[in-house]
Amino acid sequence: MTSRGLEILTPEECKDLLRSQTLGRIAVRIGEPPAILPVNYGLLDDDVVFRTDPGSKLSAAAMQVMVAFEVDDIDAASRTGSSVVVAGYAEEVRDAVTLDRVDRLDIDRWVAEGRDYVIRIRPRTITGRRLASVRRID
Repeated sequence: MTSRGLEILTPEECKDLLRSQTLGRIAVRIGEPPAILPVNYGLLDDDVVFRTDPGSKLSAAAMQVMVAFEVDDIDAASRTGSSVVVAGYAEEVRDAVTLDRVDRLDIDRWVAEGRDYVIRIRPRTITGRRLASVRRID
C-alpha cells in the first residue's frame, strides 16, 4: 500500500489487467509536444502489439524510442479501479512469422481501412496500482 492509499499491483496482476482489456493509450514524444493516442491492442507473449498507420506511433517505432502504454479498468460508480503502465521501446514488426501470430490475435479494428503496420512494445517496466475504494467527500 502506498502512502496515498493505493495498492501496488504484482507483476502478474498487471499482466492480468493487460489481458482483460482491448483499448489502451500510447504516449510518444517525437519533438514537441508529447502525444497520447488511443489504440486497440493485444498481447503477444508479454509484449503489447497494435496496428497503426504512418504517423507518430510508426515514427517512434522506426526510431526505437521509449514509449509508455497505459490501460485502465475503472468503475466510476464505486470509485474503484486499476491502472497499468508499460514502459518500453517501440519497434515495427516486419517478420512474417510474428505478423502471422499478431493476425491470429484478432485485434479489434475500430477503423475500417488501413492500419497496415504492426508495432510491438517490449516492456522494460510494468507497474500498476489499484484504488480499492474512496469515501465520497461532498
